[in-house]
Amino acid sequence: MAGTPHHAAPSVKAPELSALGLDQTRPLVIVDVDEVLGLFVEGFGAFLESRGLELRLERFALFQNIYRPGATEHLEVDQGRRHYDDFFRYGCGDIRPAPGAARALAQLSKRAGVVILTNAPGVSRLGRTRWLGRHGLDYPLLLNTGPKGPVAAGLAAQTPAASAFVDDLLSNLDSVAEAAPAVHRFQHVADPRLRPLAPSALQRHPRIDDWSELQAAIESAVTR
Repeated sequence: MAGTPHHAAPSVKAPELSALGLDQTRPLVIVDVDEVLGLFVEGFGAFLESRGLELRLERFALFQNIYRPGATEHLEVDQGRRHYDDFFRYGCGDIRPAPGAARALAQLSKRAGVVILTNAPGVSRLGRTRWLGRHGLDYPLLLNTGPKGPVAAGLAAQTPAASAFVDDLLSNLDSVAEAAPAVHRFQHVADPRLRPLAPSALQRHPRIDDWSELQAAIESAVTR
C-alpha cells in the first residue's frame, strides 16, 4: 500500500555501489521504507486527521481508504493523491520507525552493504533523508519510480556476493523476482493492522513481519 506510484513509469537507473560508498565485494541488502522501516500508514492517518479526514483500513488500496468523517464513499482518488503528495512534502518526517528495524540493519551492515530503495515522490528527499538519520537508518537512499526490479537488478549485478530485497508490496517483490531471480526476497509488513490485508505469495517470497526474525533470515541468505 505505502509508496504506491502514481503510474507505472520506468525505474531509475541503478547507481554505482562505489558511488554510494559501498564495498562491491560484500553482500547487499536492499530495503524499502514505508511499512518496512517506518510506520507509514499510522503517520499518513494522523496527517489526514489534521486535515479533517480519516483513513479507514478496509482494503489494501491506499486511496480507496480515505474518507470524510461520516461519509460512506471514499474520497475521490485524485484528491487522495494530492493529500499523499502533501504528506511527503510536509509530513513524512513525522512517522515512527518500525520496531526493531534500526537494530536489525545495524547488525546486518556489519557484514553487508545496505541501500534504501523507496518509491516516495521526489519532494520527500530532504525530509526522508533527515528522518532516516534521526532514527539510526543513515544508509544510501535511492528514490525510485515504478517497478523496483530493474534498479534492484542493477545494484545486485555489481557484487559477486549474495543480495537480498525487502518490501511490503507483492508487486515490487514480483518485479525483483522477474528482473533478478537470484536476489533473495522477503516481504515485511510493519503495521499489524495491515497484515491481514496485504496480499502475499509465500511460495515465491517468504513473509516475515518481525524484524528480529527477518534479520536472521537475511543473514542466513546472504552471508552463509
